[in-house]
Amino acid sequence: MVLIDGVKVKRLEVKPDESGRLMEIVRRDDDIFINFGQAYITTAYPGVVKGWGWHNHKDELITTLSGMVKTVLYDGRENSPTHGVINEFFIGEHNPCLLRVPPRVVHGFKCISESEAMLLVVSSEPYDRDNPDEFHIDPLVNNIPYDWRRKDG
Repeated sequence: MVLIDGVKVKRLEVKPDESGRLMEIVRRDDDIFINFGQAYITTAYPGVVKGWGWHNHKDELITTLSGMVKTVLYDGRENSPTHGVINEFFIGEHNPCLLRVPPRVVHGFKCISESEAMLLVVSSEPYDRDNPDEFHIDPLVNNIPYDWRRKDG
């Protein structure tokens, strides 16, 4: 898969022992890390699509803490070398990883597990309630060449 320009993926390693598990997500000395603005959790119920959305100025680091999601990125940036490219990632309990989504890359996710999925998002800038850097597109009615329906086979 050709990664969208600016997107990075970090495989996360779960370290189990007899007391439980530990999974380091991000460190400030990781090459995937940019800056810390805020961290928040979002969830989705089975079959729910959240997206499409993008930010003009902030990067986001996204991982799934429980459940499984299909995370999809679309490069609609006209001056990007990967303009028009779509990336699809299956992230969660069965495939722990961290995605870095750069500014102006459209992204969304769909819960594909049988239970609610929980995601952790760390953004490079805090949310500005007076001037939000947050934009949304209807997930099903838009000009993005992606179909959220399940693909069997």
